[in-house]
Amino acid sequence: MASVRSVVSVLQARPTREGAGVHLRRASGAPQVPRFDPFLMLDDFRSDEPEHFRKGFPWHPHRGIETVTYLLRGDMEHADSIGNSGVIGSGCAQWMTAGHGIIHQEMPLGDEHGVIEGFQLWVNLPAAAKMMEPRYQGVTDTDIPLLLSDDGIITRVIAGTVDGVTGPVCGIVTDPEYLDITVPPNTRFEHPTVPGHTVFAYVIAGSAEFAEDCDSDVRASDAHVVLFGDGDSIAVRTAEQPVRFLLCSGRPLHEPVAWGGPIVMNTQEELEAAFDELERGTFIREGADKR
Repeated sequence: MASVRSVVSVLQARPTREGAGVHLRRASGAPQVPRFDPFLMLDDFRSDEPEHFRKGFPWHPHRGIETVTYLLRGDMEHADSIGNSGVIGSGCAQWMTAGHGIIHQEMPLGDEHGVIEGFQLWVNLPAAAKMMEPRYQGVTDTDIPLLLSDDGIITRVIAGTVDGVTGPVCGIVTDPEYLDITVPPNTRFEHPTVPGHTVFAYVIAGSAEFAEDCDSDVRASDAHVVLFGDGDSIAVRTAEQPVRFLLCSGRPLHEPVAWGGPIVMNTQEELEAAFDELERGTFIREGADKR
């Protein structure tokens, strides 16, 4: 019998700083890792103050994870050690698989009004894939399918499949779904999910009840993350105002996590080896550094 997922917790994103001093809000991070597996972190770097984001995230390493950058508004310059460079623009996304090692930088530029609206999600890699070849998937606004239902629900499919439409990001080992969903006022929305997968929503505008009925009193608004329990679907119900949220799901790894800054492995020994390679200049595999 099909079951709608209940809400396990609702968390408010907390202010912090990262990179060279970028002001952002962290929706989830290290303390939430066991419950959010395979997702490690979600950062919200929306801002209309250029001095809060222009210093950006200068050159830094990654190993053992994937970073997912999604911009609603503004531009971000990027470059990495496997030869990719360019600008992530409004409505675009970048899914970077660090694998055995990559060095990159991301420098938010904002738009002509000095506004940036973006998010970065970190996804863990299983032990068997942590040392895979680095890979980059960049998708433009026009690459991302936009679905409009009869009742006015808008869904942008970055990864995963909705109503037979598959997003442009593919071949990710945790079988993720990454959707940008807008539900109009006074509307009930239900979306199927894979039983056993971790599912969460991050509200980026408006508010809604994230449960089967309005009496549950599980309302979430802007900058709140909603973690669901297990089940076959999630249900969202709006009242007088619409809601827009990111919906992420993926297969949990159930593996130990050893996290050291931008590197996430399974053991402390693996972490120490990675940082030793950084010090010795052997972190990037021979032939992989095309910067």
